Amino acid sequence: MKFAVLLASGLGLLLLLTSGRYGYHGDELYFWAAGQHLDWSYADQPPLLPLLVRAMDTLFPGSLVALRLPALAFAVGSVLVAASVARELGGSRRAQVLTAAAVVGSPVLATGGHVLTTTVVDSFLWIVITWLLVRWLRVRSGSLLLWLGLTTAVALQVKYLVVFFWLAVGLAVVLFGPREPLRSKHFWLGAGIAVLSSVPALIWQASNGWPQLGMRAVLAGQEDPGFFVLLLASAGILGVPLLGYGLWCALRSQEHRFLGAAFLILGVVVFFAFGHGYYLAGMFTALWAIGAVALDEYRWVRWAAWPAAVLSVAMVVVLLPVQPVQSLADKAGTANTVNAESVGWPQLADTVAAAYRAAPAGTSIVAHTYWPASALAFHGPSRGLPEVYSPHRGYWYFGTPPESAATLYVGGSQAELMRHFDRVRQVATVDNGLGVRNSSQGMPVWLCEGRRSPWSALWPSLRSL
Repeated sequence: MKFAVLLASGLGLLLLLTSGRYGYHGDELYFWAAGQHLDWSYADQPPLLPLLVRAMDTLFPGSLVALRLPALAFAVGSVLVAASVARELGGSRRAQVLTAAAVVGSPVLATGGHVLTTTVVDSFLWIVITWLLVRWLRVRSGSLLLWLGLTTAVALQVKYLVVFFWLAVGLAVVLFGPREPLRSKHFWLGAGIAVLSSVPALIWQASNGWPQLGMRAVLAGQEDPGFFVLLLASAGILGVPLLGYGLWCALRSQEHRFLGAAFLILGVVVFFAFGHGYYLAGMFTALWAIGAVALDEYRWVRWAAWPAAVLSVAMVVVLLPVQPVQSLADKAGTANTVNAESVGWPQLADTVAAAYRAAPAGTSIVAHTYWPASALAFHGPSRGLPEVYSPHRGYWYFGTPPESAATLYVGGSQAELMRHFDRVRQVATVDNGLGVRNSSQGMPVWLCEGRRSPWSALWPSLRSL
């Protein structure tokens, strides 16, 4: 494990050195805003990430580097646990290092440690679950099945995608075995704990009309390069051939066939239900480890693997914010969404603050979508802005705007706003000053007056996911 620890340490150092670059990502700001409204669940997520972000911000107020330390820890932990999966499979040091290198070279699993979002936490927990499954195959300890339930209970507080993971694994186990866990009281006790842990969130969802169910269509409708492109890009240059070989070896192995089958079943579910190939990244490590162990006997592997590993790591480095922020200028945000959407939020707050100072006294502020609302909630108080509201996603649940005579509306269109106000005029345009074409660049700020209905009546009709 020594070399795997070195790889994990190198990734951790790289993430630490870049953690304070550019600024907060839009999702991080949203988790911060949600953390100011702690609840058992939210319209678009379980409660753990907002709670974690609030804890970090309470311990280290205003520190971007500190906020991202948990993400760094989860990414580093993913490398170490992945190497442990290879070791549980009987892999030598070479197999463990190869598996660890695949994680370090994965654009999703490695760069996920740069920002604190659900992806890095969820992927780490899936890797832990696969390690527990592989270890159980070797030692057949009932306590491991209980730990599977406990880990799943935590994963359910991060993202509900783990439910589909277990549906895929359960079907694969029924079809191909081993069926012994299904007869174990430890397994069902763990499953009961996982279900019970979700009861408060389920009650919240039921009380609020099950908004999480509507998120599936929203996520499926998001534009991306395509399922298979994202799947392969998430694996990295080294990870793609190792994933394919590991899948082939798993399907040929009676003992590990259920893992290969579960990956394929989950792939079909994700393809039709969500369409985002990177959702499968948490299952990569089991197949990487199986492939690495199977390749261990071939001496030529090291000569073929290391160039691929170096290229994979180079790709990860390029994706991280190692270049000056000016390098993002005049590039489409989709070229690197994480970096592009970590720029411009203070400038948005400056623009809205200037418009607010020129607006009538008591003007309220509403943002069309949840990222600008979160950015204004975070950066606004120091600029003299009042509480911000938004009808979008989980932010709609944080409160209804006050019945003010005038409203600054950030984003949206004049035609849409004219349906609800007598007078709508644009008073500012957001400019990040860097030429970075992200979601906030060029965003209009409208002064809306003569609202035709009270917010209490209008707000429910504006809600959107």
